[in-house]
This record gives sequence, C-alpha cells and structure tokens, in this order.
Amino acid sequence: MLPKNAIEKIQANVSKPCFWKSLSPGQTWKSKSMLPLWVLLRRRFRLPLAHKVITFSLMFPLLNVSIVLLISGFIKRIIPEDFVRRTRGAFEHRVVFSVRWENSWQLWLEREKNELFMIEEDWNEFVDDNHLGPNDNLFIKHDETMNLEVQIFKNNGVEIIDVPLGVEPETEPFHPTPKKPHKETTPASSFASGSGCSANGGTNGRAKQRSSDVKNPERYLLNPENPYFVQAVTKRNDVLYVSRPVVQSYRLKFGPVKSTITYLLPGEKKEEGENRIYNGKPCFSGWSVLCRRHNLNIGDSVVCELERSGGVVTAVRVHFVKKD
Repeated sequence: MLPKNAIEKIQANVSKPCFWKSLSPGQTWKSKSMLPLWVLLRRRFRLPLAHKVITFSLMFPLLNVSIVLLISGFIKRIIPEDFVRRTRGAFEHRVVFSVRWENSWQLWLEREKNELFMIEEDWNEFVDDNHLGPNDNLFIKHDETMNLEVQIFKNNGVEIIDVPLGVEPETEPFHPTPKKPHKETTPASSFASGSGCSANGGTNGRAKQRSSDVKNPERYLLNPENPYFVQAVTKRNDVLYVSRPVVQSYRLKFGPVKSTITYLLPGEKKEEGENRIYNGKPCFSGWSVLCRRHNLNIGDSVVCELERSGGVVTAVRVHFVKKD
C-alpha cells in the first residue's frame, strides 16, 4: 500500500468524492462468482461490511484459503457506501472508468441491500486490461454523473500515466496531415442481439479486433473541406471521443457542455446527443445508442465528418463503412 503521507499529498487538492482500492497481503484483484456464498454467510451471521477478510477467515477457520481469497476479490468490486452517499445518486446502474491514457471501461452495477458493487465480468476485464498486480493502488475520483477518473499508483508513489504493456490505447498515432484520417475506437456496448453480446451490454471477452483501414475515406465526405476522422467500433466507452490531435490539427471548437450536438445520418435522418468533456477531452453522448440502432458490430468503421458553424462543431455527419 501507499505510505500515508503519499496518500495525503495526492488527495490534498481533490475536492470531489473519492476513494482508494489496494490489496492487503495475500489478496487478489480478480473476482470469482462468490456472491451467493458471501450473501448467505453475511445474512446467516449478520456480518457488517466492515469485517475484513482476515477477520472473516478467523471466524471460519475451516474455509479453504482459496475461498477466502475469492471473497476478498468480491470485496474489491464494492463501491464504498460513503462514496455512493456523497455522490447523491449520480449513478445507479453503471459507471464509466477513465484512465490517464484516455481508455475507458463501462462497468455495470448490482445492488445487494445497501451495497453497490461492480459485476464480476466487467471488473475482471478492467483488472486484466490494466495488468493490475499486488503493488498497484487505485485512486478513484468522481468526475461527472456516472463517470469516474481512475489513477493507478505503484507502492512507491509513482503514477502510471502511459498504457501498460499489452493494453490497447484508445487512439492510434495521428498523422499530422489533416487529410489523413485519424482512427479512434468507440464502444459496441449495449448492441442488439446477434452481435455476440453478453447480458451486461458488452461482448464476451475483450474485443481485440480492429477494423481494417478505410480506403480513400474522402470519397464519403459530403464536403471535402470538412474535418473528419475514422472511428473504429470496439467495446470501449459509450461516447464519441474527438482526440486532442484531431482537435489541434483542425483547431476545432465546441459548444458548451450539455449543449446539443446533431448526428446527421444517411437518408437525411437525425439523432441528437450532447457535448461533453471527460478528462479534458471533448466528446459527444448518444454514440452507443446510435451504434445499437444501426446494428454496428465490432470491427465496423464510421467516417465521422464534422460540420461547423462559426468555427464551432455543431454536427457529426456519419458515414457507415461495414466490415467485410
């Protein structure tokens, strides 16, 4: 665990609700399906949440050590009651974890009486994707509504600010010439049945497949002078991000947070979203709904053409490019 003075220094200028997660000796980040056993024992013996796993193991010495570790993994998925109370109902069904290198994970929630916890599959995916180990500490801070910022610190106080080995970055390297499209990733969460989805709104297992390069994306543009980028559909996030390189290259400006952004669809159809900013990065809500309604699958690509008025982005004209 981090030294107390390091924790105090990190939290010194944080005014928003926050909490820490770290491992005690012998604990593990990953979780197994131990909820039924945990709930049964707690109800039978009226155990409060404050009981530590070591206390629990002392009370039940006949339990195998592996079972105790599994229960500790479940505890790691619990969102502290004080944090939930301080955020005043900002989230109930899901949260979105965002990290320094601009990847995000959607984690669905379940409730057992007064305890709110992240479902096993989503939590384990976050653990695996970030290669969390015994020397890692998570500092989780409320950002906005269901969005939580996650910082990862080693026990020596060093923060991980780059993509851990083996983790796909949210964006690929940007080519400085504007006419070379920037390919980003976006979620395929909550897709309709038939696209390999699981009950929690994602696919079974981590989506590793990338869409192939879109050949001559300019041919899709209504106005060749408009800024654009190519978006690859993956499991990540539930908003459409516009990366900093794209913003800087085209000197883009955006409307106020929560102001309306319009998606212009084929056939002169329209859908609406909102301007948002997560981790200092502009994005548009309503993207996952659009993907679901139009049956986009993992590996599909979308050419996103940005329409501007007075220099401000007012609409995203989407051009669907289906995966072969």
